Amino acid sequence: MTPNVTRRTLLRSIGVAGGAGVMFESMRALGLVASPEALATPDYQPPAPGDLPAGKRGKKVVILGAGMAGLVTAYELGKAGYDCTVLEAKDRVGGRNWTVRGGTTATDLDGTTQTARFAKDQYLNAGPARLPQSHITLDYCRELGVPLEIFVNQNANALIYNEQSGVAPQQYRTAKSDVYGYVSELLAKAIDQGALDQRMSSEDKDRLLTFLSGFGAIGDRASGYAYAGTSRRGYSVEPGAADQAGVVLGPPPALSSVLASQVGRYFSFEFGYDQAMTMLQPVGGMDAIPMALYRRLGNKVRLGAAVTKLTDGPRGVEVVYKDKRGKENVVRADYCVAALPPHVMARVPTNLDPKVTAALRYPVATPVGKIGLEYRRRWWEQDDRIYGGITETDMDLAHVWYPSYGFHGERGLVVGYYNTGANATTYGNLSPADRTTRAVAQGVKIHGEKYRTELANAFSVAWQKVPHIEGGWVSWPSRSSGEYTLLNQPAGRVYFAGDWLSYFIAWQAGAIDSARYAVTNLHKRVIAER
Repeated sequence: MTPNVTRRTLLRSIGVAGGAGVMFESMRALGLVASPEALATPDYQPPAPGDLPAGKRGKKVVILGAGMAGLVTAYELGKAGYDCTVLEAKDRVGGRNWTVRGGTTATDLDGTTQTARFAKDQYLNAGPARLPQSHITLDYCRELGVPLEIFVNQNANALIYNEQSGVAPQQYRTAKSDVYGYVSELLAKAIDQGALDQRMSSEDKDRLLTFLSGFGAIGDRASGYAYAGTSRRGYSVEPGAADQAGVVLGPPPALSSVLASQVGRYFSFEFGYDQAMTMLQPVGGMDAIPMALYRRLGNKVRLGAAVTKLTDGPRGVEVVYKDKRGKENVVRADYCVAALPPHVMARVPTNLDPKVTAALRYPVATPVGKIGLEYRRRWWEQDDRIYGGITETDMDLAHVWYPSYGFHGERGLVVGYYNTGANATTYGNLSPADRTTRAVAQGVKIHGEKYRTELANAFSVAWQKVPHIEGGWVSWPSRSSGEYTLLNQPAGRVYFAGDWLSYFIAWQAGAIDSARYAVTNLHKRVIAER
């Protein structure tokens, strides 16, 4: 018997003897399902006061950057009594975790300044905006007391619009019904005609046909397993009372038309491990997380402190920074954790090995853009019955996000584009007013003139133009060419941390996990020192 058959037989026996619960735990033990312990990275042990003898308590650590990696580094080291100082060039904490509200003012690298005019309780999460269930970010929300609510990542009533196909915008539910229906029809016909006889037993064929019948809502053998469309596609007239049976939307377009629309290419998004529902968001804005850390750290964080020089020495480090008034200050510490974006850190004058500086220049910064469009009324709910979720397009705006907060409120804020690469560069090179004009013109193609006439305010961000950040995230041309490994090691008394040193790039969980990795290594080093 093959190992797979042996395992299957074993699990069946366990299930008979102990029930489904015991069988599920056995599957977990065999590595066939993920365990909560694996997801929670149990190998991390937070530093504690008792770890260090009296002579080593109060070791000084200077941390560059008050993004999520820098804040978590200071927070975790503080648990063991380290004396941390966090230097942040901007006038706020959070880094790319940035929530824009009414009154927020920002100036790009090119000198362009915007001030958000959003109404009370309206906000744009200009950076991260959703939290997967598996990410350790949620553990910090629990520990810090940050309340959460559902983020609607997938919505059957949201739309798909491929302009190049010439097909009108259609709901996800309709697109899915047609794609799944026709794929099921084709596969069922292939099975019935014996195309898979060499791969499947007759028992397996019957089981798969049963699955396809429900998955694609197709007919039986007598109908040739034809897909004809069902209420899954939606209704042109909703069912109601008395004799109002409802009118099912249809009939479905021909198979060739469905394939030509290319709507099926968007479905894989929801299967992504880090995109699957249920997803969450902090109540009131994503910046609730860095602000909670900031409150815990208090005066350990110095805002408006732009690092201008770093010197590593045999007994400690020295960091020079300019404060808000332009005055130079010096911080001396036993260690440094650099949590700046790598391309920004590469420009800081240091005495580090040139290989380290070259490695910092190696990752490639990605242009990313977002725009928040505030509307006088929540027409997507009132007119289109869209409550949260994302509309996907092939246009340069890429995605349109509907808010997952403030349902049935008077106003609401739509993310009018969230794009990357060349499209983000195109929008970023426009003035804020022209970004709005372009985004609204594209949105009108999906939602009609109300997308323009109901607009109240807008605020856009081109991350590649944000001072001290200069990109939405980075990508590694290669993780095996040495640079990634080098920067995950200390350079003398200097450690590096950030989502870019993890396999969760662009997620806060990557920044957090990288910070904990640096904290663990630094703490072990201090304990081992004589």
